[in-house]
Order: sequence, then C-alpha cells, then structure tokens
Amino acid sequence: MTRPRDVRRSVHLFRSFLVEQTQPEVFYGALAQDSVADVREWIDPKGQTVLDVGAGPAEFAQAFRAAGAHYIPLDHDPGVASVQGGGIVAEAGQLPLADNSVDIVFSSNLWEHVADPRAVADEFLRVVRPGGLLLLSYTNWLSPWGGHETSPWHWLGGEFAVRRYERREGHAPKNRVGSTLFKVSVATGLDWARTQQAADLLAARPRYLPDTLRWVLTVPGLREIVTWNLLLVLRKR
Repeated sequence: MTRPRDVRRSVHLFRSFLVEQTQPEVFYGALAQDSVADVREWIDPKGQTVLDVGAGPAEFAQAFRAAGAHYIPLDHDPGVASVQGGGIVAEAGQLPLADNSVDIVFSSNLWEHVADPRAVADEFLRVVRPGGLLLLSYTNWLSPWGGHETSPWHWLGGEFAVRRYERREGHAPKNRVGSTLFKVSVATGLDWARTQQAADLLAARPRYLPDTLRWVLTVPGLREIVTWNLLLVLRKR
C-alpha cells in the first residue's frame, strides 16, 4: 500500500520533533504511527512478528500492537518503557534469537549508537525469515541532528560540542562521540544495503523528507547534510 509522503507529513513530523524533550510522547507517538505506515507499504503488520531492536519508548509498542503485530521489543537497557512492559534485554550485535525466526526487524535510530553498524545490520538480517523485511533507519553524523543533544555544534567537532554542552548544562551529555555515538554516514548505510548478498534493497529514502527530495541521496556530500535520517528497507532472500 502506498501513502503520500508529502510536505504536510514532513511538517507534522518536524513540529512533533520540536517538543521531543518537553513532550516526548507527542514526537514518539507521531513517529511510531509513521513507522507502522512505512511497514504497511510493503506488508500488513497484522499477525506478523515484529522485532524492534533498540525499542526504547513505549509508543512504538502501542502502535505496532494496535496494528495487530506480535511485537517484541529489545533493548540493552532494562529500564526503558517498552522493555519494562515485556521484552528482551540484549545487545543489538548479539540477538538471542534463532536464524530466520521473525517476520520483520524494525530498528529506529539505533545504528548511530553502535561501534560496528555493519555487523549489527548483518545480525538483523540473520534473524529475519526469507521473504521477511528489515526496516533500518538512523541519524547520520553530518545531519543537523547528528550530534543529538549537542547539535548543531557537532559540526565543529564532536569533542568541542560535548565540552560546550557540559559548560552550558553543568553535566555531560548522554551521547558522546566514540562511546555512545558514532560518526556513521549516509554512504555507509547505502553501501551496506546495496552490497548485500542475503537481501534485496527495496527502498532508500530520507525518512522525514517528502518524496520530492529523494534525489538528494544521489548527490554525495549534499546527502550527508540534507538527508537528516536515512531509511533503508530490505527483503531477505
């Protein structure tokens, strides 16, 4: 099923993003609903086993379960809301699941937080059944939000951004380059997806932008700044 990925949708998501810190349920609720719509473009999630790696907020659990999916949240932090409601505590690079055991792996904004993103993505594909889907999205380093809470000062260097944050806020940021945040690029994700032997790349697009701007992915350099967040959709062979 297709849906309009137009300017109005993008404005709605970006407005929600502006209140992420003060009203996280608004942003994550909007993003969760949009993520279910992303899945529906390729398959009806009803009755499908969905493994959400890096699950975090409970809004994704609510949205996928409301769509009829058998939703399994997985996160390394046992304190996150989705896992507390019944899920798996594990590392993304070592999923405690059998090969070919789930219909869909969904992972939103985790890839930039792992030291070896390619190995983690390979692990995602391992547990997807043949014919199943992997939806992987992440915030690339040079995007306006690449430094997360230290943005946009990360454009002047990750450590500079951290020091500035510490001076202003009086404490260290949650995300620190080289430790909990890594400089993953749009090019890295595209290269990994396009060279897969175990899966076919169905779609690659700027996750929050309208379809009229998909062309930015064809321009090296520009795509690293404009894409903001890359969504990759693959079907396992």
